[in-house]
Amino acid sequence: MAIPVIDFSKIEGEDRAKTLAQIASCCEEWGFFQLINHGISEELLEKVKKVASECYKMEREPFFKNSKPMKMLNELLEKKSDERVEDVDWEDVFLLTDDNHDDWPSKTSGFKETMEEYRVELKKLGIKVMEIMDENLGLPRGYINDAFNGGGAQDGVAFFGTKVSHYPPCPHPEKVNGLRAHTDAGGVILLYQDDVEGGLQILKDGVWIDVQPHRNAIVINTGDQIEVLSNGKYKSVWHRVLAKPNGNRRSIASFYNPSLNATIEPAAQLVVGKVVKEEGMEIGNKYPRFVFGDYMSVYVEQKFLPKEPRFQAMKAM
Repeated sequence: MAIPVIDFSKIEGEDRAKTLAQIASCCEEWGFFQLINHGISEELLEKVKKVASECYKMEREPFFKNSKPMKMLNELLEKKSDERVEDVDWEDVFLLTDDNHDDWPSKTSGFKETMEEYRVELKKLGIKVMEIMDENLGLPRGYINDAFNGGGAQDGVAFFGTKVSHYPPCPHPEKVNGLRAHTDAGGVILLYQDDVEGGLQILKDGVWIDVQPHRNAIVINTGDQIEVLSNGKYKSVWHRVLAKPNGNRRSIASFYNPSLNATIEPAAQLVVGKVVKEEGMEIGNKYPRFVFGDYMSVYVEQKFLPKEPRFQAMKAM
């Protein structure tokens, strides 16, 4: 079983209806899909690969040898314990946002300029994907993006962050997680993953399946907030990364998330049945109305736990 791969260039041609249907099916049945011919140039993507790999080698790898997961694994091996390393991931990671630009890696030639350009192009792609979700859900164009931006409120600007990760070779992958299983808290996630080294898996129908590497594809997945806005028609999906004995998997995941001040609730057009207020929630709504910042406060404590109690916590607020 393979993750669906969609030719995004066909969204503008005579195959538009078919492509829309493919994306709708992926959002409903998979929560993950890969886009090819997505409009981001091969030249730019190859530059991103190059600077990300060079940055890890020059600025990150030396420190990973003394990192918390490395120390915890070594301690476990010294004890000759059969236990696993828990509550930590075999991952080197840092975040790029518009607000932390001064903290971006500075020693790698071309890193800042390349990642700035990449983030601009990826954000445009994220907005296009959300507009297609709008269309498939029968919502006005721009509905999801407007919701993420707080409905136009002055302090409601959607968050766009890029997580640059590497998963180095692990001498004992059976004892540690690359990245623990979770669903993503936010909206739309756009992943540029390694096109050689695998390791990313999603849970579908009770079975973990690989997200197969595909050269210069962008992997799309839906977060918890898309599940809420769609009133459950689209679902966020459990996924994880396996630690591997060989290779150094690159993963560049960008998150288009609501503003912390944005109010999230199921779109009225997707609520079926009589609307009656009951315990702060409208009947017909499968999910409560809440402020995204409140959701994140719960998520940071429960990221690697089932999502349903998080929604229940929002209902109680």
